[in-house]
Amino acid sequence: MLKKFDKKDEESGGGSNPFQSLEKSAVLQEARVFNETPLNPRKCTHILTKILYLINQGEHLGTTEATEAFFAMTKLFQSNDPTLRRMCYLTIKEMANIAEDVIIVTSSLTKDMTGKDDNYRGPAVRALCKITDSTMLQAIERYMKQAIVDKVPSVSSSALISSLHLLKMSFDVVKRWVNEAQEAASSDNIMVQYHALGLLYHIRKNDRLAVNKMLSKFTRQGLKSPFAYCIMIRIASKLLEEEDGSRDSPLFDFIESCLRNKHEMVIYEAASAIVNLPNCTAKELAPAVSVLQLFCSSPKAALRYAAVRTLNKVAMKHPSAVTACNLDLENLVTDSNRSIATLAITTLLKTGSESSIDRLMKQISSFMSEISDEFKVVVVQAISALCQKYPRKHSIMMNFLFSMLREEGGFEYKRAIVDCIISIIEENPESRETGLAHLCEFIEDCEFTVLATRILHLLGREGPRTNSPSKYIRFIYNRVVLENEEVRAAAVSALAKFGAQNEDMLPSISVLLKRCMMDDDNEVRDRATFYLSVLEQKQKALGAAYILNGLTVSIPGLERALHQYTLEPLETPFDLKTVPLATTPLAEQRTEITPAATIKLPDKVPATRQDIFQEQLAAIPEFRNLGRLFKSSDPVALTESETEYVVRCTKHTFPNCIVFQFDCTNTLSDQILENVTVQMEPSEGYDVLAYVPARSLSYNQPGICYTLVSLPEEDPTAVAGTFSCTMKFLVKDCDPNTGETDEDGYEDEYVLEDVEVTVVDHIQKVLKPNFGAAWDEVGDEFEKEETFTLAAVRTLEEAVTNIVKFLGLQPCERSDKVPENKNSHTLYLAGVFRGGHDILVRARLALTDNVTMLVTARSTAEVPVDVIMSSVG
Repeated sequence: MLKKFDKKDEESGGGSNPFQSLEKSAVLQEARVFNETPLNPRKCTHILTKILYLINQGEHLGTTEATEAFFAMTKLFQSNDPTLRRMCYLTIKEMANIAEDVIIVTSSLTKDMTGKDDNYRGPAVRALCKITDSTMLQAIERYMKQAIVDKVPSVSSSALISSLHLLKMSFDVVKRWVNEAQEAASSDNIMVQYHALGLLYHIRKNDRLAVNKMLSKFTRQGLKSPFAYCIMIRIASKLLEEEDGSRDSPLFDFIESCLRNKHEMVIYEAASAIVNLPNCTAKELAPAVSVLQLFCSSPKAALRYAAVRTLNKVAMKHPSAVTACNLDLENLVTDSNRSIATLAITTLLKTGSESSIDRLMKQISSFMSEISDEFKVVVVQAISALCQKYPRKHSIMMNFLFSMLREEGGFEYKRAIVDCIISIIEENPESRETGLAHLCEFIEDCEFTVLATRILHLLGREGPRTNSPSKYIRFIYNRVVLENEEVRAAAVSALAKFGAQNEDMLPSISVLLKRCMMDDDNEVRDRATFYLSVLEQKQKALGAAYILNGLTVSIPGLERALHQYTLEPLETPFDLKTVPLATTPLAEQRTEITPAATIKLPDKVPATRQDIFQEQLAAIPEFRNLGRLFKSSDPVALTESETEYVVRCTKHTFPNCIVFQFDCTNTLSDQILENVTVQMEPSEGYDVLAYVPARSLSYNQPGICYTLVSLPEEDPTAVAGTFSCTMKFLVKDCDPNTGETDEDGYEDEYVLEDVEVTVVDHIQKVLKPNFGAAWDEVGDEFEKEETFTLAAVRTLEEAVTNIVKFLGLQPCERSDKVPENKNSHTLYLAGVFRGGHDILVRARLALTDNVTMLVTARSTAEVPVDVIMSSVG
């Protein structure tokens, strides 16, 4: 058998793997020993160990060679050596899916399964079920039923576990073994009871009523197995989540009662289940937190770790609920197990007061070098949360983070620190200069390309806005001189941003960019040449469009559109407005952070949700000439989920019309619907142009019908409207069992909920990293300004949330975060109106008795500005 080496011996080279240099062909050659007479059990066991080792290391055995080795191995059943026999069972299980005709050992396994030697019976059951397929299962059904209720626990457990695996293959057959499984669930053996309960649940899990009955039965009777209690708690918590976590349920009472169980495992499982239930209040959490508090002082390290780890999770959502445990957590800070100490500190950081931060930070510093990177990341995340809670303490935390940044550590650890520093800079403008200075020092010795490029991007965005932007140029240009091509490319982009925003620095930046034009890398040279050309024009609009804000289109979409244009060139020039916009601003932000040289696009660009809809709609003759799909909304339910017909609507906005897509499902098994359409009564100005019916809706088979509606031409600002909807169809009765339908049908209709079109359906969000530059770029040719009073709103936070949601525009420069104790705030919003027109909105909010809002809107066309003003008004 394999010799066990200590981990330290392995690391120091003191031990070696005896199977390390095995060759498949040599091992299979050795397997011929199985044919010898008399058998040498010790030698055969060693060879089987080698075969299992090769299979588990991923070595590929061909079907022929596997079959030959398998048939040779079957002769080993002649030996009665117990070790060899158990190795045979293991080999059968591993080779069941590789070799052919493995069922040849069925009789041998059946004999062992029903024999008198209990040591063979359990493993024989497992091996037999591994080689059994659905056609053979009925032949061994009698043996399996007997094995499930066997008095020997190992045999019963093996049969129950094997039944659980067979359930995936032959549900209907295994379902007949319920009575035997219920008998096993009354066993005195804790593992048999646990396995039986697991099998019963998986047989009944699709029948909610049956699961509830099972839970009620066993909660009344009580269980002997702590493992069975744990699975019961998990089943109960799953059912509670499906019921939206009603705390009046007997299921919740059962979980709570398990907090008083005599087994620590059950108590912890119950506490963990309560903590993880959605929408729990601090009062409902209290019993679970009390139990976890007791575990914090347990002599067992595993219990202390489990308790503090769970309390750490609770502190994220309900810090007040954990405050009572602060004294116990402080005692764990000096725990000999550093993992426990780390979690205790981070939990205290989430629940402690502002005055305790300094003391806690000193305690963390004392052992940071002793813990693993994984726990260092947990500490950093806690500090990040703390910065948001107590922004005035940012300087202490910034210094601590920077000291951590200078220490040794892996990529994930360093990335967590950089992310935390960046979030502090964004949340606290007064910390910007300190944070940038720390990051500049870090990139001097940064070995991670991704982090260096991210910091350079941040320097390009934030550096030009500081009091003395020139001091960052040296750090950025050092990257051009000393780093790899990806970092050099990012440094060139950062330099260009300084030149675009600071006229005084433009001559110096131009000199540096000219030097970059001599670089060895194509990407670096191309960026330098392009940016220098733009900067020499000395036009703010150009700088904003091509340096500061960049493209707002989807990169995969742009690639696909350009490729299509090269295949089918048109007389008109390529129009960027035909390219779909980036649907996720965060993704666009990340592409800007990463230099183009590092982006390895796959051979086939994956299609986005909008691309898929575009392709589907273009395949319908009525929609072929609608132009480029501008936006697809999220689906909205027009019926309750329990009704006879379930309908969801998705709105597809085109330049001059909207396609309403209705996903319909017929939940009646005795009806088939034909020629299904959704008739719409549109608002004034809108006209229905066409209906595309769903030909047939069988039982539970979804179908799609469409309604095409034109947008108002006379009043282009009328972008909102309410449409009443009625589903009309031909009903044909059918036999649910045979599927035969009546030839004659009758017309019927079903009233649906109204569909609303709002301004959001005509606007796509786009991120403008530099809103001021974008504002200047668009210009004031089409600009309007009006003052509004938001009567029903009482706070600035509520006003900002409502405006962002109502207009469907993207907040820029984190302006959707309202500072505390402020009576005024400015919100910056950006987007694109259908037709490809940029729309920018600046909303100045002031809080008196109500919230007053001065809205200024700019666009490249007049209609989007009018739409915004009329919508807000």
